[in-house]
This record gives sequence, structure tokens and C-alpha cells, in this order.
Amino acid sequence: MLIKVSPEAPEPEKIREIVKCLNNDGVIIFPTDTIYGLGCSVNSTKAMDQIGRIKYINTRKEKLAFLFADVSQASEYILPLDKNNFRMLKKNLPGPFTFIFQAGNAMPKHFKNNRKTLGVRVPDNKIPTAICAELGFPLLSTSLKSLEDLSNYYINPDTIHEEFSSLVDMVVDGGFGNIIPSTVVDCTTGEPEIIREGSGELEYS
Repeated sequence: MLIKVSPEAPEPEKIREIVKCLNNDGVIIFPTDTIYGLGCSVNSTKAMDQIGRIKYINTRKEKLAFLFADVSQASEYILPLDKNNFRMLKKNLPGPFTFIFQAGNAMPKHFKNNRKTLGVRVPDNKIPTAICAELGFPLLSTSLKSLEDLSNYYINPDTIHEEFSSLVDMVVDGGFGNIIPSTVVDCTTGEPEIIREGSGELEYS
């Protein structure tokens, strides 16, 4: 199913339709402020397994990002932040960054034995943040790459739908995407360290 959503003002009824799909163990493809993502509810092991089959990965062990509505929602899933890291998040999010932190107690139980850290994303795109706000908890997310060329990201939602419609439950069309992924910042060992250069210029606290 292809559903078009306004990136400037996501229609509430369409966001509810997407969330209904997610709550029924659905897998979706959706836009972010960087590249299109492949995602599902963090509480759905069935949907996680489907993402694993699509990408040939173990979603419980792979270092995938959690997408949140805002920093406040994200803070529930990571260990308490010091003042510097909190200010850094507030300066850079929403934005094209993935921040790696130690996972907190709100981590779903199916992750707890395999995942000690958490990649935090709050995209500067109203569609995924509206989805997470309506959902009430984060999306598990991984980048969407070509099944034939893993160095190739998709930008056209129509092309995405043609290739993935048989593998996912819904493709969210929020317009053309980008080809540069988020910048990844490791905050687990003291001073923040950029471990992957991507979109955006990081502002430190």
C-alpha cells in the first residue's frame, strides 16, 4: 500500500492509519530528514523478524536506530544524561544525527539480553515524529538500500513502492528523499565521537 502524506502538515487521519498498521505488526517504509527508512514498532517481534528477512540481519543484535517524537520521549529509553549531553541533544535534535547512548530500563524485554546501547534519532521531518507521537513509543529503524546494490539509497517513493510493495505493509510517500545518511555520534565513552560522517554539522554543548 502506498500512502501519500504531506511533509509540511501530516494529515492526522493518515498518521492514524499508519499507526494502526504498525500496531498490527506492520512494516513500513517512510521518509526522514535524510534517507528513506525501513521500520516497525519496537514492540513487534513479528515485524522485526520481517525486517530481518528483508535485510538479512538479526534485528535484536544489529545496531539499529530508534526513532522518537522528541528528546523527551527519547530520554525515557536511555540512561540519565549529564548536562552536556542533554544540551547537545537539544541543540541538534530534531536533526540528521544518530546519537548512541547506554540503553535504559524502558528498553523492550526482547532486546535486553542483546542490546546495551541505543541509537537515538529525532528526524527533522514531521512525518516520522508525528508517527512516533501518535504511536506513543519509538520506531525501530534501519536505512533502506537497494536489494541489489547496498551502496544505493532510494530517493523516489514510487520506485520504492515498485520494489518493496510485496515485502512491506505500507510505503509512506513524503516526497523525494536524500542519499546522505545521518551523522552517527558515539556518546558512550565520555566525549562525543563522530563515528560516521553524514548529513548535518554537529553543534557541541
